[in-house]
Amino acid sequence: MPPTFIMKCTKCGGYILSNKTQKTKICPYCGKNINLQRAQRIAAAESAPEASALLRKLKSERGFDRPP
Repeated sequence: MPPTFIMKCTKCGGYILSNKTQKTKICPYCGKNINLQRAQRIAAAESAPEASALLRKLKSERGFDRPP
């Protein structure tokens, strides 16, 4: 299974999960079609569950897990 990456949206800065084979992805936050080869790679994980846990930690550190 290819590694799962946490990428940063080039428009809004939101975090996105992707795998090594993906070339583009739509940002779930702003709707921009992102070229993943140009986006900043924040972290890599060996599995999707590991990447999801890492993503939750990153969002928590940035304050995105708090209710409005």
